[in-house]
Amino acid sequence: MCTHPLKRARTPRRRATLRPVRILELDTWPRRHHFDLFRTYTQPDFNVTAPVDVTAFHAHVRERGAPFMVATTYVLARAANEYQPFRWRIRGEQVVEHDVVHPSVTAAEEHDDLFRFCALPYSPHAPTFLSGAADALRASREQPHVRITPGQDELLYLSSLPWLAFTGITHAQSLTPPDSIPRLTTGRFTPQNGRLTMPLSVQVHHALMDGRHVAEYFARVQTLLDDPALLDHGPA
Repeated sequence: MCTHPLKRARTPRRRATLRPVRILELDTWPRRHHFDLFRTYTQPDFNVTAPVDVTAFHAHVRERGAPFMVATTYVLARAANEYQPFRWRIRGEQVVEHDVVHPSVTAAEEHDDLFRFCALPYSPHAPTFLSGAADALRASREQPHVRITPGQDELLYLSSLPWLAFTGITHAQSLTPPDSIPRLTTGRFTPQNGRLTMPLSVQVHHALMDGRHVAEYFARVQTLLDDPALLDHGPA
């Protein structure tokens, strides 16, 4: 992970949703040349898809009676919040770092094939997250329209494709202005040699991260999935 000096500041508040952030000192940031190169690309994102082992996690979730989608969202959001590069965002000519990022999930409509977006308040304490997520999803059913708040970037975009054990995926996104929010997608379970795997797709902005950062994120996700008491507590 890159280290760099940070300064506390407030970015221009275009909307009330923008929070105080830390602004990276680009002149002393080790990624500065990579940042300048990749942010000029027409398609600056890259995507890695690989299987994660959910054997222990699946049994743990069933034992606790938790919704699998919400429990998986907790894992992906916690791994992102505990890994600094996944909290970096591009704002104009600056790179900012959030203290906390919150998962925004796609929630399916019950009466048709449409979906809505729903932001879930992140907490590192699993029971608190699961409870807050249930409340947010319940409230979202009263707001069925798809809404996106311009300028809100303290998010992670999460989606699920439980009908397919996919090996690759691409995402729709707007590139003007640059969108540097990570996109995380999970797929259908696959039994293999007595184990249960699930595809995980991770899409990030190359100006902020390289392949080794994504590999580190996968490793952190797997560590959480293997924790037999994951949903009973938060970080030690």
